[in-house]
Amino acid sequence: MAAAFAPKMTPKQDKVGLAGWTLLVVVTAMGGILSPPGDWYAGLVKAPLTPPDWLFPVAWTLLYITMIAAAWQVWRRIGLLAGLSTLLPFIAQLGANGLWSVLFFQWHRPDLALVDLVVLWALIGLTILRFGRVHPPAAWLLVPYWLWVTYAGYLNIGVIVLNGPAPPLSS
Repeated sequence: MAAAFAPKMTPKQDKVGLAGWTLLVVVTAMGGILSPPGDWYAGLVKAPLTPPDWLFPVAWTLLYITMIAAAWQVWRRIGLLAGLSTLLPFIAQLGANGLWSVLFFQWHRPDLALVDLVVLWALIGLTILRFGRVHPPAAWLLVPYWLWVTYAGYLNIGVIVLNGPAPPLSS
């Protein structure tokens, strides 16, 4: 359906678009990179089924790659201006994604991080719906991300239940 409105792009425009989506996702990833777990997180009681620490950067790297691919594929089919209503939830979820690490790891507020996570989860769902109308494979690329964020919600709730909504810094 949306392919009929696909903008004509040169190979250079296509590469610039890919670079742009990559940059947006890398900026989002910086929220996590600049907010390492640290001693505060190490001292928390974790939920059962919490994965080992090494798994998080591996999983997020793969998820960020699929996010870039999904956004780029949709953008290639509808363009930025014509596709703004489709792409805005994706851009908004990037903001919520980056904010979570700051709330959880820097501010030590798993309660606020959980509120952010609920918003993030809803935005990912909306993005999947909108991407599915334009290019279903792009929507499917985001399903593992949505599942991972669902799992992160379980882990986040576990931290709150086991440590309190805003666990103090250990002395």
